[in-house]
Amino acid sequence: MKPIEESIVIRRPIGDVFDHLDVLANHEVFNDHYLVDWELRGPASGVGAGVRMRAKAPGRSEWVELTVVEAERPVRSVEETVGAGGRRRTRGTYTLAERDPATTDVHFTLTPIEAPPMERLLWPVSRAWLRGQIRKALDRLREQLER
Repeated sequence: MKPIEESIVIRRPIGDVFDHLDVLANHEVFNDHYLVDWELRGPASGVGAGVRMRAKAPGRSEWVELTVVEAERPVRSVEETVGAGGRRRTRGTYTLAERDPATTDVHFTLTPIEAPPMERLLWPVSRAWLRGQIRKALDRLREQLER
């Protein structure tokens, strides 16, 4: 299953962008169009920060658990998500690069690690839908940070 990759340019210094992304509660605001009912757990930021939330996908809604597994300031944050009763695992990676002192390139990759057989078959359709949700989330993140 092919990963999903999306990028965006944000007119804010790399440290500001990383610090915002590092606080997991900040993600709700730019992802709440498809991830709802957030229940934060663990530390507020960094490795171990987590959330239980409901993913709203066409025709279904399910609970998923997300945990930050790596945080390297100011360039990288990695989160793993578990759903489908533990049968689906994905890894989301934010990679930041300084374009200039006031501008940051943000690259997000969602990599499927495991999935139930039916989901593997439907991945091309799911991938297209998820790509749109991720694109919208990154656009909302930029709006949030550039205000």
